Amino acid sequence: MLLIVGRIGRPHGVHGEVTVEVRTDEPEARFVAGSVLRTDPATASSASNPAPVARPGEPVRVPEELTIETVRWHQGHPLVLFEGFYDRDLAEVLRGTLLWVDSAQMAPPSDPDEFNDHQLVGLTVVSPSGETLGEVTRIDHAPASDLLVLRRPEGGTALVPFVKAIVPEVDLAAGRVVVDAPAGLFDL
Repeated sequence: MLLIVGRIGRPHGVHGEVTVEVRTDEPEARFVAGSVLRTDPATASSASNPAPVARPGEPVRVPEELTIETVRWHQGHPLVLFEGFYDRDLAEVLRGTLLWVDSAQMAPPSDPDEFNDHQLVGLTVVSPSGETLGEVTRIDHAPASDLLVLRRPEGGTALVPFVKAIVPEVDLAAGRVVVDAPAGLFDL
């Protein structure tokens, strides 16, 4: 499964560096020299054109993968130089490109109560008594707490705060999440 880790912003300076809007909890692990990131499939070029080409009259295309050459932090954001994009005009082509990593390349969190989104999506949600409440379709990251978005068996969706008091158990091996919902939670 591909996971978004960032979105390329505007060029910074004249030597090809770009700002990156971070969309990962571990930017220090994702944005390091030598890392290879996949690009948004909608903007990626075909495999027959893997690198940027700057020929007169020919557009520069975003390659399917970008390799980080250097990273430095400026005002809390990474400034990244990708191999092959060594001037501002080439870097401008990258603006808006989403950056992805394969979830298989990610180490599981060391904290037993922490989960990557892709680990939770698709799990069956059950009550403490075993009644099926739905299936996790995505995770919304809200300011107060993360929310499990459930597809309910009767149709529709429900939002469940992903806090220990309401979600006492996550069993990845069994493919289930136990939700001890307070009265009225699914009536919203």
